[in-house]
Amino acid sequence: MRHVIALDVGGTGMKAALVGVDTASPDGAPVLLHEARRPTGRERGPDAVVETVLGFAAELRALGAARYGAPAAAAGVAVPGIVDERAGRAVYAANLGWRDVPLRALLSERLGGVPVALGHDVRTGGLAEGRIGAGRDADRFLFVPLGTGIAGAIGIGGRIEAGAHGGAGEIGHIVVRPDGPECGCGRRGCLEAVASAAAVGRDWAAVCGDPLAGAADAAKAVASGDERARAVWQRAVDALADGLVTALTLLDPQMLIIGGGLAEAGDTLFTPLREAVRRRLTFQRLPSIVPAALGDAAGCLGAGLLARDLLSTEVTA
Repeated sequence: MRHVIALDVGGTGMKAALVGVDTASPDGAPVLLHEARRPTGRERGPDAVVETVLGFAAELRALGAARYGAPAAAAGVAVPGIVDERAGRAVYAANLGWRDVPLRALLSERLGGVPVALGHDVRTGGLAEGRIGAGRDADRFLFVPLGTGIAGAIGIGGRIEAGAHGGAGEIGHIVVRPDGPECGCGRRGCLEAVASAAAVGRDWAAVCGDPLAGAADAAKAVASGDERARAVWQRAVDALADGLVTALTLLDPQMLIIGGGLAEAGDTLFTPLREAVRRRLTFQRLPSIVPAALGDAAGCLGAGLLARDLLSTEVTA
């Protein structure tokens, strides 16, 4: 059976799959023939992380060859940070310590010379959401996962816009609170610093006195009627709405797709967020604001789509 390798590399863990090439589910989603997870091991340093990624991919190649009679025909890998998809380089990833890693070439060499697609993790997840997830009926959408950080994927006509230098969609670094906390990028008051899941967890921990409390705990406290939690939550929602309105003013999307850890709060997030965005609009059209459909599988599914696209391009050529 023809198949490809899909690999989603995160700051703490990696998700991977073998994906069928000639088969698809009724909704068009790739068929996952095998799934696996592995810690990234970033505490061992950037070079060790690269070797872990290469080794994991090689294991998947060997498993596919043994199980399906031939090794994977291609591979797709999604990584965080700044990614130059055309050159196949992981330009910079703070969480992994990477700088200018030629990951596509290294993976292709380890996998016996097969074609490899390298993608940005959020843009790759946005590709999956656009093709087989919440945005499949939207010609233009913005996918925004709210996790440890905040980024965005701009979907236009079935593709994801990377920008001239691979930095398109970095909504998390729009400054929404100039006097706010310092962001990892060095500026103060970025959306990521005040409205990410990490930021909500930090603020709720400070208010409730539990240093281990996180965003999920804040959401539960909001749902139970805790006024302190509601204040923390609303501050984050208001900041998020400010950032999203800036983005939709520039992009005019049909749909805002919200994913990541905060989206798991369901209506606790979406009800006040929709209202906060609506209140801020003047001439702009209100897009649909919907939860992501694919959860934490989006990056891996998107990597599989990137790999399958490589084979389609080869056939067309």
